[in-house]
Amino acid sequence: MKDRHAIVTGASRGIGAATALALAERGVRVSLLGRDEGALAGMAARTGGVHRCCDMAVPTEVQAVIEALVRERGPVDILVNNAGIAESAPIDKSSCEQLDRLYAVNVRGVYAATIAALPSMRTQPRGRIVNIASNAGLRGYAYVGAYTATKHAVVGLTRSWALELAKTQITVNAICPGYTDTPLLEQSLERIEAKTGRSRDEARAALAASQASGRLIRPEEVAASVVFLCEDAAASIQGHCLAITGGDA
Repeated sequence: MKDRHAIVTGASRGIGAATALALAERGVRVSLLGRDEGALAGMAARTGGVHRCCDMAVPTEVQAVIEALVRERGPVDILVNNAGIAESAPIDKSSCEQLDRLYAVNVRGVYAATIAALPSMRTQPRGRIVNIASNAGLRGYAYVGAYTATKHAVVGLTRSWALELAKTQITVNAICPGYTDTPLLEQSLERIEAKTGRSRDEARAALAASQASGRLIRPEEVAASVVFLCEDAAASIQGHCLAITGGDA
C-alpha cells in the first residue's frame, strides 16, 4: 500500500482520524478533509499528510477540493467516506429540516466525494472506496429515524456502486459500526444527559450495555477493518457491509 493516495473525509477526530493514522502507518499518502482547521492540521502533522477544510454538505466545494488534491498529489487510490453527523428526536419532535441536515452530509457528501474521486481512481491499477455507515444502516433504532434513514441510504449506495463497478479494479464496501467511542458519541451523551437527567457516565454505561459485548467499539477497531478492505487481498470483497458491533445482529 506504500505511496498510494488516500482521501479520508471527516478526518479530524474519531474514526476518520484513526483511519488516517492506520493508513499512514502502512505508507499511504493521506489527504485529510474536515471542517476543524486546527484538528486537521494536527492530524496532518501526525500522519505526514495534507489537510483541506471542506464542508461535505456543499457538493461544489467537495468537487473542487478533491480535484485540487488530484492535481497536487496524484490520482486517488483509496477513498474513505467517513464524514457524518447525527441528531436524535422522537417522531413527533422531528422535522424535515433535521432530515435535510443529516442527508446533506451523510448521503450527499458521500455521493459528491465518490463522484469527484472516481475519474482519477479509474486510471489506477486498483481502487478502494470504503463508506463508513453504521449498524443503524442495517437495522432500526428508536429516536434516530433521520440518522437511520441516511445510513440505510449509504448501505444502498454501497451495494449499487459495487454492482456497477464489479467488473473493474475498484471495490466498494461499507463498515457498519455499533456504538463507537468517538466525539460523535459524546454529542449523543450530551443529549441523553440533557433530556433524561442521567449523568454522562450513566448514559455511556447504558449505551455500552446495550451492545452484546457490553462495551463500546474503539475507533482503532474500525480503522483496522478499513485498512484490510484497502489491501490487495480484499480485491474480491465487493458490496460487503461489515458490521463491527461486538455481537449485535
